[in-house]
Amino acid sequence: MKRLSTIVMMLVMVALSMQAQKTYVLLAGVSNYGVDSINLANTTDDVKKMKKIFIKQGITPATLTSRNANHDNIVNKLNAMIRLAKPEDRIFFFFSGHGTPGGFVPSDRSLFNYQELVNILSKARAGNIYCFIDACMSGSVKSISSNNFGVGNKTPNICFMTASDATEISRESPALVGHGFFTKALLKGLSGMSDKNEDKKVTLGELYDYVKKDVLYRTRNSEYVQHPLLLCPESMKAQVIRKW
Repeated sequence: MKRLSTIVMMLVMVALSMQAQKTYVLLAGVSNYGVDSINLANTTDDVKKMKKIFIKQGITPATLTSRNANHDNIVNKLNAMIRLAKPEDRIFFFFSGHGTPGGFVPSDRSLFNYQELVNILSKARAGNIYCFIDACMSGSVKSISSNNFGVGNKTPNICFMTASDATEISRESPALVGHGFFTKALLKGLSGMSDKNEDKKVTLGELYDYVKKDVLYRTRNSEYVQHPLLLCPESMKAQVIRKW
């Protein structure tokens, strides 16, 4: 009887482990665009520091930097995660680099349109998808955000947190040593500084409130004030992004 109970317990544990939530992460950053006048200083470091945040949680992110962070490679990595993710899983996508109205700019200097990104992500079975975009005019994604980004009612919950509004520059800052205003705030928030109720859990809502306040404060005296945006279903704001 004892042996039977042990076997049943082992089977239950295996079943639970198979159903455990998995997190798939793609971090992409472009410093070298092949033209000195448009190269960036901090975006590769953005990816490295963001990678450390996830590794501390036992998650190994996929990373693409500089010339490897081209349009096709980003698409291929996203599709690979989409094929693996199950309904109980979640997907994170982070991009740091140049942006234009309607999209961000991979290393091949093409335009990765936000609608194209949403169309790719909407094919996932994952229950929740989080996109963090540190690029100029990244808030322009809000033009397609109505009706869950216009991709129907059977899609995953998709969230975008952007570094700036639709018409604003997203800036790097020498004073922040290796990061732009948005990514620096994001890193601090994910490290626990956004945990307002001190329960050792960072929710999406807490993270955004912290990032927005920090970025607005640090850019307040600049001609390039940044207003980070959060675009997501209201129900996602209470979701735990990270435990620390």
